Amino acid sequence: MSGTTSFEAWIADIAARTEAALDAALPLADEAPAELHRAMRHGVLDGGKRVRPLLVHAAGLAFGAPADVITAAAVAVELIHDYSLVHDDMPEMDNDLLRRGKPTVHAAFGQANALLVGDALQSLAFEVLADVASPNAARLCALLARASGSRGMAGGQAIDLASVGIRLTRAELETMHRLKTGALLRASVMLGAEAAEPVPDEAALEALDAYAAAVGLAFQVVDDVLDAEADTATLGKTAGKDAAADKPTYVSLLGLSEAKLLAERLREDAHAALARLDGDTQRLAQIADYIVRRSY
Repeated sequence: MSGTTSFEAWIADIAARTEAALDAALPLADEAPAELHRAMRHGVLDGGKRVRPLLVHAAGLAFGAPADVITAAAVAVELIHDYSLVHDDMPEMDNDLLRRGKPTVHAAFGQANALLVGDALQSLAFEVLADVASPNAARLCALLARASGSRGMAGGQAIDLASVGIRLTRAELETMHRLKTGALLRASVMLGAEAAEPVPDEAALEALDAYAAAVGLAFQVVDDVLDAEADTATLGKTAGKDAAADKPTYVSLLGLSEAKLLAERLREDAHAALARLDGDTQRLAQIADYIVRRSY
């Protein structure tokens, strides 16, 4: 099992290790071009729940993946996530000025720099992952690329932008969020598992993917609930933004109570999928609980 360390202490440890690894991977703030590098560090360091690195580490632990490969995968997926936030916050997308309790990159460094920050972080993610000493490096790069592109996160964002003011069906909303948010969360789980040597068998990967699909969708459902219920100070980003922008959400489609029930059902689905796996899945189970029952 994962030992006697509490889940809260484990989260803090992974967050600290991820922060240190991100700091080491990013260019120094005074390295030319200094303005771009300062903006990259602003967009990545000192903030965020680091849920994706947590999932990488938990899945890697369950299947005995090498620590250095887990760390590289955790850094890579977080860099992709952070690039997406930098671009999402820009005026052409969500037009937000606050992220993780501080000014967004475009607010602090300008729109042109923000665009370049996203581009540079995406490139750096694949550099980190490709450089890892593992026979699975190419497989991991391909997995992350698929989750990030037009059939994954970027595609989900495109659907989101095209859906403002439109009432989507529940199936359409689920498709959007399984791509926009869920794809990268699912990739985080699979990166941790597929960092193992040998890679887990097909049955294990299928069970793990079912877990990942459930927590990936649950994360977005809870985000929609929090956007409706929490305040800006708690969230570290502008509260009520989706409703103000007339975006389709699980709360607008189902109502607050039903959205909360859906999140709980997805948490149960995640636990049921883990029951099909051997190995140490304690942290994966705890993350499912954390995602659904978080308050920010």
